[in-house]
Amino acid sequence: MSPVRAVLFDRDGTLVHDVPYNADPDLVRPVDGAREALDALRARGIRTGVVTNQSGIARGLLTEADARRVNRRVDELLGPFDVWAVCPHGPDDGCPCRKPRPGMILRAAGRIRVDPADCVVVGDIGTDVEAARRAGARAVLVPTPETRPEETSAAPHVAPDLPAAVRLILGTPPWDGPAAPRPPTGPGEEAPPGSAGPAAPVPADAPPRDGTPGACPHGVRRPGHGPGPDAPPDEAGRVRRRSPRTGATAAAGADAEGRPTGPVPGAERPPWGRPV
Repeated sequence: MSPVRAVLFDRDGTLVHDVPYNADPDLVRPVDGAREALDALRARGIRTGVVTNQSGIARGLLTEADARRVNRRVDELLGPFDVWAVCPHGPDDGCPCRKPRPGMILRAAGRIRVDPADCVVVGDIGTDVEAARRAGARAVLVPTPETRPEETSAAPHVAPDLPAAVRLILGTPPWDGPAAPRPPTGPGEEAPPGSAGPAAPVPADAPPRDGTPGACPHGVRRPGHGPGPDAPPDEAGRVRRRSPRTGATAAAGADAEGRPTGPVPGAERPPWGRPV
C-alpha cells in the first residue's frame, strides 16, 4: 500500500464546531484535540489541507470576504495548512468541485503534487466520504450529532473523534492493498495533475493558479447565484443546517444587515444525509 502523504479535512463539524453559514471569525472554535492531531500529522511529514463547500456564498448569506476571514482564523488556530480548496456554489449550480463530486479533492491533491490514492479525507457527513471515493482517496468519517445513522453505517472507516481518526491514519490503517482506482472523470470533472516532488504550502488567502483569491476553478453557476469563478478558500459546501445549539433553522425575513434568514431553497436532505 502506498503511504499516506496527505490528509484533507472538511472544515465545519470536523476541524471546527459547526456554525451554519458562519461569517464571523470570532465564532471559530476548534474541536477538542484538533491542534494536537494536526501537529502529529505534520511531525510525520504528512501534508494537511482543507476541502470545504461554502454554498452560503452562492445563497447570499455570506460574502467572499467573510469566508476568507473565517478561513484565515481557522488557519491561525490550526494551520498552517498546505492547501485550501473551496467551492462557493450551491447544490443546483452543477459545479464539479462541490462535494460529493471529487473536484476539490483532485484539485487539492494536484496543488500539493500528491496522488489522490495517497490521500485520506476526514469529514463528518456522507458527502465527504463519497467525494473521497470518487477521487480514489481513502476516507474516515468522524460522526457528529448531525451525522445520519445510515451515513455512519455506510462509511468504510469510522472514528469517534478527530484525534482518534488521526491515530487510525498514523497507526495501522484498517485498509489493506492499494486504493480502488478512481472512477473515470465525468463531464466537467478534471483529472488529477501529475505528482512531481514537493510543493510549497498554499495558505488560506493565497491566489490559486487562475489568479483569483481561492477561486473554485469552475465558473458554473446559475444567473444571479453566487460569485462564479472568483470565490475564496472556504468550507466544503453544505447548506445551512439546523443549529446544533438551538435546534432551530433560520426564520423567514432578513437580519439587520440585510442577509436573508428565511428557509434556504434546495435545503431538502439528500440521500447521504443533511442538506448540502
